[in-house]
Amino acid sequence: MKFVGRIFRSVLIITALLVLTGGLALYYIPAVQDMVISRTINHTLTASHDELLADDALRVAVCGSGSPLANSERRPACNLVFAAGKIFVVDAGAGSFARVAQWRLPLDRMEAVFITHFHSDHIADLPEARLQSWVSQRPAPLAVYGGPGIERVVAGFSEAFALDDFYRIAHHGADFLKPEIAPMWPHEIANADGTPLTGIQGKVVFEKDGLTVTAFAVDHAPVVPAYGYRFDYKGRSVVFSGDTHKTPGLALHAKGADVLLHEAMDKKIVALTYAAAARAQNPIIQKIMADIPDYHASPQDAAETAKEAGVAHLVLTHLIPPLPDWFGRRIFLRGTDVAGVKTRIAFDGMLIELPAESKVVKFGDLGH
Repeated sequence: MKFVGRIFRSVLIITALLVLTGGLALYYIPAVQDMVISRTINHTLTASHDELLADDALRVAVCGSGSPLANSERRPACNLVFAAGKIFVVDAGAGSFARVAQWRLPLDRMEAVFITHFHSDHIADLPEARLQSWVSQRPAPLAVYGGPGIERVVAGFSEAFALDDFYRIAHHGADFLKPEIAPMWPHEIANADGTPLTGIQGKVVFEKDGLTVTAFAVDHAPVVPAYGYRFDYKGRSVVFSGDTHKTPGLALHAKGADVLLHEAMDKKIVALTYAAAARAQNPIIQKIMADIPDYHASPQDAAETAKEAGVAHLVLTHLIPPLPDWFGRRIFLRGTDVAGVKTRIAFDGMLIELPAESKVVKFGDLGH
């Protein structure tokens, strides 16, 4: 046994020396550094997630599960839907497409963006979604859907980035960055008279290759228009609430869906923050914490809506306030234990797969 022990210790020592030697070589020797970087680049360029666009399932990737309040672990609102061999974007909060870029997706397959409402944490990365898909050789202008006002949003971003487009085309050439596919095309979702959807109104806004997208009104007053979206494909369905107070229209349009991604605000923690701001004599935080609860839903509201709609899988997202994951998950799940509803907390990189014509729901992780 002593002999075996000596051999084991010797192996440990040799291993430690090899690790130390390798670490020193990486730190001090340029040739070793270049070799490691080259291998990393090769791996990055060959890695892809083309399988997400296979037509055997409806898939969702969460690229932003946070809110306007700063959170290093969560980007603001962003979701990708994979269906009919295409990529669809639901909201594009600030920094969310830095997350998307890490996943090595075929962004030339981006078909359209659907905006729930025009708060900054839902639209700030719209130019980045356009740019990344343009550079990836998207074959046509990018369709952007939203309520009345979407033309103004698209026009504003287009003007703001006009010089950037000019410089990039001048540098890379019009054969590579084709000017005719650079633009975004706004598609207004409204009633026949141009007014926004309200109350329990809903409207099919996209139908192609077996995919149907329905927009419906939610309650985020005074923000109007404010919409949610339902995606139906090959017998499967997923619903995005957008930002909303608890409203019967959401349960109506989510009826029988497989998964509901619903915003969530823990109003008890917001109230505690308000009280702390008052004690600290911080009127700015105090004002914000006083104003926001009346146009957001609590986790309990979301669970009740899922039950009313007959949705078995609820994913809480757009989490307010930001809390450390190890602690926040417990906080946001309080009071969501509703019969027939399985509640999960979204995270950046969450992957949801709904195989065609089945009842199976798979949850995975694309990584951060």
